[in-house]
Amino acid sequence: MPLTVLLVDDEPLVRMGLRAVLEAGPGIEVVGEAADGAAVVPLVRRLRPDVVMMDVRMPLMDGIEATRAVLRSVGEPPKILVVTTFENDEYVYGALRAGADGFLLKRARPAEIVGAVRLVAEGDSLLFPAAVRQLAAEYGATRGDAEARARARLERARLTEREAEVLRLMSRGLSNAEIAGRLVVGTETVKSHVSGVLAKLGVRDRTQAVIAAYESGFVSPG
Repeated sequence: MPLTVLLVDDEPLVRMGLRAVLEAGPGIEVVGEAADGAAVVPLVRRLRPDVVMMDVRMPLMDGIEATRAVLRSVGEPPKILVVTTFENDEYVYGALRAGADGFLLKRARPAEIVGAVRLVAEGDSLLFPAAVRQLAAEYGATRGDAEARARARLERARLTEREAEVLRLMSRGLSNAEIAGRLVVGTETVKSHVSGVLAKLGVRDRTQAVIAAYESGFVSPG
């Protein structure tokens, strides 16, 4: 079965370019397009894509609200890859906090675009960990109630020592295979620890776990 993608961007030329790049990659099929975030939920329900490539800035409903709408309204939602012009963008961090699985720069090379879609679909590692650290440092919850909530989430999770170690390595962007090599354990063991971390934190993917780790102070963005 091909990996299916829904494109969401208010610029027709951007959608055209992304479609051409993705469909040139083997095993990827673009199943639909939308010009605004407001159209995403009905299309996701009808087309059931594996990945939604979502422009973060759109005139009616932006990528942040569209991401929230998909995760709130769709059972077994697709992976969401935010597409942005600027790497250091508060909107990007807002979309990641809302539940997006990663982000991609519009100026990325074709091979990087195809690779990012596959990586997000697999959910094995965090896209652009250094950039996520920078976003967390600049826009993350660093004081007051937001920080307290993030810290309380980590405390309630009661991660084991090994789960905590895995979360730290995840925050550095290491894949399951890389974590396994670092800890000298099998990949299946790492997958089990990652699943435990996600379940205890109550998050759906690695990106959300890493953001929780940064915002609680468990891992320092610096």
